[in-house]
Amino acid sequence: MNNELRIINEKIRLAIKRGEKEITLDNINGQRYIGCGLKGKVNITINGLPGNDLAAFMDGPQIIVNGNSQDAIGNTMNTGEVRIFGDAGDVLGYSMRGGKLYIRGNVGYRVGIHMKSYQDQFPVIIVGGRAEDFFGEYMAGGILILLGLNTERNSSPIVGRYVGTGMHGGIIYLRGKVNDYQLGKEVGIEQLDEEDMKKLRKYLREFCSDFAVDLEDILRHEFTKLIPHSHRPYGTIYAY
Repeated sequence: MNNELRIINEKIRLAIKRGEKEITLDNINGQRYIGCGLKGKVNITINGLPGNDLAAFMDGPQIIVNGNSQDAIGNTMNTGEVRIFGDAGDVLGYSMRGGKLYIRGNVGYRVGIHMKSYQDQFPVIIVGGRAEDFFGEYMAGGILILLGLNTERNSSPIVGRYVGTGMHGGIIYLRGKVNDYQLGKEVGIEQLDEEDMKKLRKYLREFCSDFAVDLEDILRHEFTKLIPHSHRPYGTIYAY
């Protein structure tokens, strides 16, 4: 698998050097680190199931996955865009510093962990389905949006527990209401204002266009805004 992956990434880089702007990878089945450290303006379409750390440290390309994906997508990604037309796993956007990560379906645990803004870069993750526990854990910047689409017949909440645990920056928007027991102690609920609605419309317009979803139908529902209580939630824990 490691040698196969090395060959795949070498072929991608050679194609970019030749000036290719559209690359398609067929029959992908669990290969990790696809697009790792990749730079430049290129569109990569993946048909299959990419493995962990897709687009890790990526800086510029656009990746489209026609199916599901595994864990750690967008790990420390700088710029670029990843669109997943299925479900995805855990730890998405770990320490993500910029770019966009859009998932049509559901995601697992610890999505957006340590996500942060960096200089003029601003990361955005939008999840169309539901998320498990620790959504936005230790989040330091950027925007997380969770829509809970196609979950009307499921009695489970669209998000698990410990939302925003350790959060000290950024904003989380949840479509619908959330119970206090689901939230980390470091976050609070704030009323959305006109600026919030502008942000939601801006990013959701892109998401809805990508995945053929009705934007106005989404915006007709109430959203919950979560922000951190403190920029240093653990500043008094340690003694020196």
